[in-house]
Amino acid sequence: MRIIVLDNDTDFEGWRKAARRLALNDVKPSDVTWTVRSDDELLSASCVNELPDTPQAQFNVTAKFIELARTAILHRNDERFALLYRLLWRLRSHHDLLSATDDPDVAEAHAMARAVYRDIDRMHAHLRFREIGREQKAHYVAWFEPEHRIVEHAAPFFAGRFADMPWSILTPDACAHWDGHAISITPGVAKSEVPSEDRLEEAWRRHDNGRFNPARLKVMEMPQAYWRNLPEDSIIKPLIEDAMRMTSGPFIARKAAEPQQRQDTPMPRKQARDMHTQDKQTHDKHTRDAIAALRDEAAACRACPLWKDATQTVFGEGPQGATLMLVGEQPGDKEDLAGHPFVGPAGQMLDRALEEAGIARAKVYITNAVKHFKFVPRGKIRLHQKPGTPEIRACRQWYERELAAIKPELVVELGATAAQSVLGKITPINRNRGRLIDHDGTRVLVTVHPSYLLRLPDEKAKALEYQRFIDDLKIAAGQLRNSAHAA
Repeated sequence: MRIIVLDNDTDFEGWRKAARRLALNDVKPSDVTWTVRSDDELLSASCVNELPDTPQAQFNVTAKFIELARTAILHRNDERFALLYRLLWRLRSHHDLLSATDDPDVAEAHAMARAVYRDIDRMHAHLRFREIGREQKAHYVAWFEPEHRIVEHAAPFFAGRFADMPWSILTPDACAHWDGHAISITPGVAKSEVPSEDRLEEAWRRHDNGRFNPARLKVMEMPQAYWRNLPEDSIIKPLIEDAMRMTSGPFIARKAAEPQQRQDTPMPRKQARDMHTQDKQTHDKHTRDAIAALRDEAAACRACPLWKDATQTVFGEGPQGATLMLVGEQPGDKEDLAGHPFVGPAGQMLDRALEEAGIARAKVYITNAVKHFKFVPRGKIRLHQKPGTPEIRACRQWYERELAAIKPELVVELGATAAQSVLGKITPINRNRGRLIDHDGTRVLVTVHPSYLLRLPDEKAKALEYQRFIDDLKIAAGQLRNSAHAA
């Protein structure tokens, strides 16, 4: 039995070097014990087998496995080193092993990687800094309790996002510090060592209280394990309780208690309507479950590099039985921070246009062709950058799966990126806008993106184009009305 001692819990390079030498010497996974260096006297240096010399023979593994192993090693599963070595051992004779999604080892490794990715995304989205000191002496400190050992991996995001302020991220595992030039990692600390509340705490509470919308409340989807890391933790529970009282108060209870009018001889039409309602409710529940599962899966998507700099995945939103789906380009700065599509200036313009066209946004499913924000940093500002074809193709699976779950009667493409995603090819907007297109059994309508209207410098041209945009949306509204009448 060989005992391999790694320097720390996330020592990927140490694991990689040891695993390679073990595999080249045909040391079976069952003959290896993996552990991490500690001060435990029971594990003395004399009981650790020396690694054998590397023979002349060589073998290679794919970059996909290296990325999987580098990520899964951050998981807290004590068996992660052994699992990954077992995969490496098997990859020597089964080169396509990672494609066998029903293989228990492969499935477990991918599940561990997804859990790590989700933890990183949530750290990016939910970490809050506290200001310590004032003016020139200000330093920003944040406390976070990650599920996995992700601090060193997640810290570069904050160095890019908050490059102009010195900060420290404190966790029980490790602490990351940024001085404006480089990141340094120090040992973890206890929560009792975190500085107490300051003036930013109340600002976060006011912000969260102001943007809270009880109509969008989904308690089961809220990451409750992360509430303790938020300064607004103290107001989350009262906000939820208030929302529950609004939706289950005396008025609703009274309405539920009112006796229903008796129908001694139900008409066949009513029976058919009731059956249709019941079927629709069942369909909506299945769709709701499908969208929730897709949203959770997309949060761990690494199909293109955009996830590295974005705050979070911004997935589609809307009612499950929506007959109209709007597809935009990608999240902007406001959407990236909020985690919801079309909430910035372009979203506000879209809201006005939908209202003037006679379409209620609350009845529309809204999403984007690309789910991560692509941008170029300019100091504190993040300038929007148009997604490229590889990014559109990588993200198209999410649109296709949203489409299959929602089953809308009409899809409206907002801009060239959306048109390329939906139709699968570059599509000129002016040549195709305002007319219905049948594509793979789905009716599609092409129009401009509302951000295009915001960029027009001439007010007269902007007013003219805005009216054309409303006219396009009215075509969609008319089609939906015709479908409703036909039904």
